[in-house]
Amino acid sequence: MSFVRFAVRRVAEMAATLLVASFVVFGAMYLAPGSPASFLLAGRSASPEALASINAQYHLDEPFLVRYLRWLGDVLQGDFGRSITYRTDVSRLLADRLPVTLLLIAMALVVVVAIGLLLGRIAAVRGGATDSAILVTTTFAVGTPSFVAAVLLQGLFAVRLGWFPSSGAGDGLGDMLWHLALPSIALALYLIGMLARVTRSAMLEALDSEHVTVARSRGVPERQVIRRHVFRNSLGTVLTTGGLIVSTLLVCTILVETAFSIGGIGQLLELSTTTKDFPTVQAISLIIVALFMTVNLIVDLALPLVDPRVTLTSRKATA
Repeated sequence: MSFVRFAVRRVAEMAATLLVASFVVFGAMYLAPGSPASFLLAGRSASPEALASINAQYHLDEPFLVRYLRWLGDVLQGDFGRSITYRTDVSRLLADRLPVTLLLIAMALVVVVAIGLLLGRIAAVRGGATDSAILVTTTFAVGTPSFVAAVLLQGLFAVRLGWFPSSGAGDGLGDMLWHLALPSIALALYLIGMLARVTRSAMLEALDSEHVTVARSRGVPERQVIRRHVFRNSLGTVLTTGGLIVSTLLVCTILVETAFSIGGIGQLLELSTTTKDFPTVQAISLIIVALFMTVNLIVDLALPLVDPRVTLTSRKATA
């Protein structure tokens, strides 16, 4: 029951935080210079009647709080409004583009977890020259921003060698996986280095612990010591880092999608911000915030199950 109460409390806190975030997301766009009406007019002069019609269509003539409550009520029903740029429902735009972005993030996450955990484990267990080589490699990876990695990979493997497509998301699952291979690596490179270093540090700390020394003194095989007593006790730290990794993927996908012209919500957000497409920017921003909070919630709920040393009380104190 204590875990159930903890989960309910965290969900309630997430809902309250998301409500505050929705107010900030809605209001932030109105702090920027210009207005949707000026974009729709494209610099042309308009009669007061035409301007009033535009303001009425997008509820720009209503008080701010009324607009926010109207928008929030529509969002709760799955209606994000109508795009000013594309002249269509924002929900339809998101439905067309969100699957591409989620697939890109999923592919990058698989690459990060598979390679990052492997490198971190090898560096911690083998040490010596292997550890030094992995540290140098991961330092280079951590120091390479996603957009730089995207340009380098695109120039080498897509333009010069022609092994992968240089742009687009493809059609069909197989073609999409092929088109998103390079973007997923570019998105994952920085995070591979980060996860590998975190895994290495956590495992080295576990290797120096007393229970590992006791297990070895009892003749437990080294492979079993590493698997059960070292790697398993490092999962709490790795899982916490995993929440940060997913959050970083959500943000960096904007740069990678733009570089590869993928056409997901990241590129849509960049274009909509440029054209001051308020409804689209607000919808994408709210979705990113909601995904970020959901990931943190999952980490908070899973951490006590993965690492018994983490109590619900300690998670409440740090939540």
